[in-house]
Amino acid sequence: MEREKIKVLFVCVSNSFRSQIADAILNHKYGGSFVAESAGFRKKSINPLAIEVMKEYGLDISNKSVDELLDFYNQGRKYDYVITVCNRGEEEDCPIFPGNVTRLSWREFRDPDDFTGTEEEKLEMARKLRDDIAKRIDEFVNTVK
Repeated sequence: MEREKIKVLFVCVSNSFRSQIADAILNHKYGGSFVAESAGFRKKSINPLAIEVMKEYGLDISNKSVDELLDFYNQGRKYDYVITVCNRGEEEDCPIFPGNVTRLSWREFRDPDDFTGTEEEKLEMARKLRDDIAKRIDEFVNTVK
């Protein structure tokens, strides 16, 4: 009998960068055991830096949907884990998904909207953020297995 996949929801303020990257990486690397989605408190288009650094990673997220958390809740979606990838201390609109679920808060990820500098400097910060998210996902998977 095949084991049911672990359902994970990544949430962030706008579902434009951190949650999109986390969703894509978890599905790509661990899709055999996990299924991930992402949503935000409010819709915003995917950050072009996220699209660029994920292309470098080998994944095209340019056509991914940007989803609102309330829509998922109203549809009655259920998850095993809801992981917040925004910093509640700094981002007052950081959402919470209600229900009986294991909640994790990965607060260490900087808001890419706050990146400053040249385009190359912002791209380098986005690469580091992507790699930090990927590392955190690996750690998460190793604790859940």
